[in-house]
Amino acid sequence: MKSQLEQLRTHSAVVADTGDIEAIARFMPMDATTNPSLLLKAAALPAYAPQLAASAAAAGGDDPVGDACDRLAVAIGSEIVKLIPGRVSTEVDARLSFDTEATVAKARRLVRLYADAGIGSDRLLIKIAATWEGIRAAEQLQREGIHCNLTLLFSFAQAVACAEAGVYLVSPFVGRILDWHLANGMAPPATPQDDPGVQSVTRIWQYYKQHGYDTVVMGASFRNTGQVLALAGCDRLTISPELLAELERSDAPVARALDDEGNRLVPPAALDEAGFRARHDEDAMAREKLEEGIRKFAADQQQLEALLAAQLG
Repeated sequence: MKSQLEQLRTHSAVVADTGDIEAIARFMPMDATTNPSLLLKAAALPAYAPQLAASAAAAGGDDPVGDACDRLAVAIGSEIVKLIPGRVSTEVDARLSFDTEATVAKARRLVRLYADAGIGSDRLLIKIAATWEGIRAAEQLQREGIHCNLTLLFSFAQAVACAEAGVYLVSPFVGRILDWHLANGMAPPATPQDDPGVQSVTRIWQYYKQHGYDTVVMGASFRNTGQVLALAGCDRLTISPELLAELERSDAPVARALDDEGNRLVPPAALDEAGFRARHDEDAMAREKLEEGIRKFAADQQQLEALLAAQLG
């Protein structure tokens, strides 16, 4: 009998949500995603000690600590690329989430560093928070041939704006949406299909398919395997090593949950900035979780900087 993980791969592309190269080698995902929190964890692993030291040694310029952080992100991503057939997602500093020009500049720098390491843009996704400014940066980068992964996506308005901007991939969150609803008085969902995070990703996936958008939907931020399996059939699912292991241990049947029936609709008029902000801001969950996510990633980025500053002496 095939494991649930093997069965899931027949419905969705499996992506590893980790920077741990041992876990990536074990589960053999198509792609891998990283973020400042995962890079901070990876930097503490003995396997990455050489990359940590080398990144600090090579750092220079007006901001050697920031340079060292960029180099470490690329060094870790370069190791991951050796183990996967697809792309690695590397995130732009979350503190730039409301600055389009700075986000574009940082993305270009990461791509240059990868190129210096012999890795082309066809193996990369630049990960950007799905603010209005971040979406505009991604739109510009996509025109330059730099594919983007729009993250911290909680509202339907964010999803619509990303598709209209032609971004390569979006990562709508599941677990953090459920976290918010539970913290605000919702009873635990009776089934995974009743989970508000699962429902959010399902709505986005169906909308993209119905309106013919090419943007890839990758469900993210899972709290349990029930959420994962309730989205079997989603384009991609990025899953932590702990949940990948749980799926590997079970051989219970996995049915396809999302199915494109082929119905196509004409897309509505594009969202402008005012419409985007109004629709996003009326969703209290999305507004709060986006702001919280940016703060957390920024805090982890600062911790990573402190780690590298100590290396620089």
